[in-house]
Parts: sequence; structure tokens; C-alpha cells
Amino acid sequence: MELGLFQKQTMNLVMTTELRQSIALLQYSALELSHFIQEHATENPLIELEEQTLGLDNYYGESFFASRTVNTQDNNFNPMSTIASKNSNRCEDLLEQVNYLSITKQEQKIMKYIILNLDDHGYIPMQDRKIAEDLCISTEKVAKVIDKLQQLEPIGVGARNLKECLTIQAKHYYPDKPLLTCVIAEYLDLLADKKWQELGKLLNISKEELSELANLITSLHPRPYSASVDSETQILYPDVSIEKVNGEYSITFHDPFMPKVRLNEAYLHLKQTQSNAGAFIRENYHKYKWLIKSIEQRKTTIINITKAIVERQQPFLEKGFTHLKPMTLKEIADQIGMHESTISRATSNKVIRTPIGCFEMRKLFTGKIAGDNGTEASATQIKLRLKQLIQQENRKRPLSDQKLADHFKKNGITISRRTIAKYREELNILSSSKRKTIG
Repeated sequence: MELGLFQKQTMNLVMTTELRQSIALLQYSALELSHFIQEHATENPLIELEEQTLGLDNYYGESFFASRTVNTQDNNFNPMSTIASKNSNRCEDLLEQVNYLSITKQEQKIMKYIILNLDDHGYIPMQDRKIAEDLCISTEKVAKVIDKLQQLEPIGVGARNLKECLTIQAKHYYPDKPLLTCVIAEYLDLLADKKWQELGKLLNISKEELSELANLITSLHPRPYSASVDSETQILYPDVSIEKVNGEYSITFHDPFMPKVRLNEAYLHLKQTQSNAGAFIRENYHKYKWLIKSIEQRKTTIINITKAIVERQQPFLEKGFTHLKPMTLKEIADQIGMHESTISRATSNKVIRTPIGCFEMRKLFTGKIAGDNGTEASATQIKLRLKQLIQQENRKRPLSDQKLADHFKKNGITISRRTIAKYREELNILSSSKRKTIG
């Protein structure tokens, strides 16, 4: 091996801090981008922000207000105020009920301690012994308080496990059905596995009686907290909208949360000096220019992606997800002349509003399954059709995964049984053996 000094010419890509931040900027949501800009403004004296007044009538579109009878002339009108507020906190509701019980002060303290430690489903996650140790009382005292707690609304709250939760509800709602509590206590696993014949023999009852018991159990709530409180309303703020105006689709980019970025010229005269202050101002001026450029590139990229979607998905925009064509990130990247990873980042955390609804942009990208006659179907179309088939099936003889795959094959789409099982699980649909009912 010869030692010495040699000249060598190489090419490599260096990821600068600004390049990394530009990439990160693409995948920010509107709110995240607003926070990012505000952070830069606190560090850069040349960045001056002007907060935008949120014109919700323009943001959501006139069609949003068309069906409302409320007065929208007030500039301070907020359409979100027309949405019913979430129910009172579950824990607070239970604590309020405790105040009306005829129990001692000590029992009140014990019960409130247990309520504050209930899990998200309304179950007691601790053993009686642990509660007794924490409060320095007897396990008998704990059990007595829990019995009283289980009398509160919603029925089933304060149970230690699923069987106890269902048993509490069965005794409360169906006191004249003692066999129901027996099935829950002894044969719940057989019932879950839909082993009707074995269960009928063990209980020595007819199919009609067994069917009635099964229907009663399915009417109970395994998670009392979830049954008692409505889920919080989720509000989607679209980053981009597609609307049909005079037969043509128009695209609108939304940035209601993003403040307007202006150049503060008060310190700009220092840029020409050779002092430390001048170097500082030149560096921050460069950062200001980069920020403006990155924000504009982000906007342009999202609009170009949306234009490509409109060109490819007009049937979907008119008729919904059943007409969603197969579309991959790579296809859009090739169409607008960008890298696939750029499209992936630009569509992350973005919400699109279309004539058929408002949803995450990534939902429009789906793989393709080739048909026998040269046609293609998207995975979303397959899932929707799969869901329809299962909803229409005879519940006494539900369709197996193989039969579902055979159905698609008859219609020109070859899909494996394993893929059917995968899609079914993604749709939270049980297997055919567990969908079977008795009649």
C-alpha cells in the first residue's frame, strides 16, 4: 500500500439544517406550522407576525352556512358553537351521585377514592386487598362500599371484570331471567365462540330460548363508561378544499391559523455593516427569506397534489368511495415531477374537503388490485364491497373468507383468502364462525 497525498473528486449530498427543516415543514399540519412560525419569530428580530382574523364563513365555505337558520351576520359568530357540548365528565357525575347516598362519611371517602381510580371503561383496576391497604381499612369494608358503588349510574360501573359487569346489568335489567346470569357466569366463552349446539345441550333449552338469551346479553354494555357518555365531537380543519363551481372543480388553499409573515425593516440598515450586529442581521435575514420560500413551496406542493387528485378522481368526487380509483403516492409523484417521499410528507397530517365530505388526504391513496378483464380496483373499493356482502349475508349461514374470495373472482377480481381475512380484520368484522346466529 502506497502512502501519500492524493486528490480525489467525489459527489455527496449534505443535509443542511435548512434542508431538514424544509422537509419537516412539508408534513406539518396548519396548527403545527403556525406554532413553528411563532417560534421562529421569537428568535428572529426581522420576522414580524400579523395574526389573521379567522373568517370562518370563508374558511368553511358558504355551503356550510346555507342550511343553518342561525344569524351569521355577527362577525364574532362561531359555527362550532352550534354543536352540542360534550356531556359532563363521567367521574364528576359519579362523585355527585355519591353525595346523595345514605352512607357514612368514611364510606363516602372510600367510594370517592375508588371512583377516582376507575379505568377508562369504568372498571376497578385494583384488587380489594390493595384498596384496603391504601386506605388502612378491612377488605370487608371495601367490598361493602363497592356493592353500593355498583348501584350507581351507569349500571355496571365499579365492576372488577367483564363477567361481574354483565352480571350487574343482567340482574338490574332482567331480574326475571335467572338463567341469563348463569350463562354469563359459566358459559360466556361458549357464547362468544357461537357454539350454539354445545351451549343448548348444557343448558337443556331450545334454540329459540338460547337465541333470546344471546340477544339479551348483546344488549348489555361491556364498557359502561363508553355507553354512558357520547364521544367528543372531532372537528376537522381542512388544509385544502375542492368545490364544483359551474361544472368545473376549483381548489382553495386554507391557512386560517397561520399568521402573515412580514419583514421588520427597523434593523435592516445594520445588514450592510461589518459589525457583529451586522453579521447577526444578515444571518437572520437569510433565515427570513428561507422561511418565506419554504412556506410558499409547501403551499405550491399541496395545491399541485390536489390538482393531480382532481384529474384522477372525478368519479370519486361525484359518487364517493365506491368509485375511488387506485392511486399510489408514486403515481402522483411522477405526475407532478416530485419524489415519492415528498408526496408522502406533503399529504401527512393534511385534511381535504371535497363535495362528498371532509377527511384525511392519505385516505385517497390506496393500492390497486388487477382484474381479470384488464380493469383495476382499489383496496378501498374492495373493502366497501366486502362490508356490503357481509351486511347482506344470511346470518344463519355466514360467508366464509374463501366464499367471499370466490365471489370477487366471479366478478373478475382475483383476491386471496388471506387478503380477505386481512381486510375483514381492518374493518373490525368477526370471522364467519363468530358471525353466525341461531334462529
